[in-house]
Amino acid sequence: MEDSAVFFTHRHRGTAMSIMVVEAVLVSFAGLIFRSIEHANIWQISFYRGLVLIGTISFILYLQYRTKLFFHIFRIGLPGFIGGTLMAVAQLCYIESMTHTTIANTVFTMSAIPFITAILARIFLKENLRRATMLTMAVAALGIYIMIAEGLKIGSLYGILMAVAAAISFSCFAVIVRQYRGINMLPVLLISGLVNAIVGFALMDNNFAISYNDLMLCILWGALIQSLGFYLFILAAQSLIAAELTLFMLLEFSLGPIWVWLGFGETPTQDTLIGGTLVLFSVSLLTLSELKGQASKKTLR
Repeated sequence: MEDSAVFFTHRHRGTAMSIMVVEAVLVSFAGLIFRSIEHANIWQISFYRGLVLIGTISFILYLQYRTKLFFHIFRIGLPGFIGGTLMAVAQLCYIESMTHTTIANTVFTMSAIPFITAILARIFLKENLRRATMLTMAVAALGIYIMIAEGLKIGSLYGILMAVAAAISFSCFAVIVRQYRGINMLPVLLISGLVNAIVGFALMDNNFAISYNDLMLCILWGALIQSLGFYLFILAAQSLIAAELTLFMLLEFSLGPIWVWLGFGETPTQDTLIGGTLVLFSVSLLTLSELKGQASKKTLR
């Protein structure tokens, strides 16, 4: 029996894509928040953000299920535990990559996520890509390349390997969420928050001191961006195949520099604007096309 939290079916692809656009826009602010943190190190950030994520998702699940809370948490089983761990690994490796190599190298490597996901989903889920989706992925990938081509250079091998690990981990997470879309996989975020908190605690050297500004940003990051963002991701997984879900991460990568520009006055290059426009145009065109098709089907009924 499908979980009561399952809202969409394959007939709602346009709506699911709209949800993923909102998710990508929301998560794209993570870079601005990271840039705004003044003193906290990455392990303090991981610790406090993980705690906030655990608290927020626990509260949401309690509102949904009340006395059946633990039943639905344990219902995700081993696949959910693995999925949550993989998402946490992706987040930690992503931060490590940005710390040890150029942002351009990290983003370029991470932009392979939709393609890695497509391969994994084809092998394990037998999901095929539509032509429109393949074309959108190609145009969006070109846009990302134009954005960061000037910044690509030889960097730390460790940093690049961390980005590869992050990309593979998140792709595996997306495939697991898609495969078990018949149940509410929101508790997966509890596992992710727990792993982040444990790793942060182990490596922060008992340095719990954090400024009010940095603490508020960690709370905003964990309670709003991560909790709501990944909730929308899981929701959209009911209707979109795995590769389509991760395609919208390219939109996230293209919007991130714009928020930093507006927040800190770091003017983006012309290539950044051109590449970002390509990503926005291709993803928007695909979403609008699906919404139009969805509206046409409703009219025919």
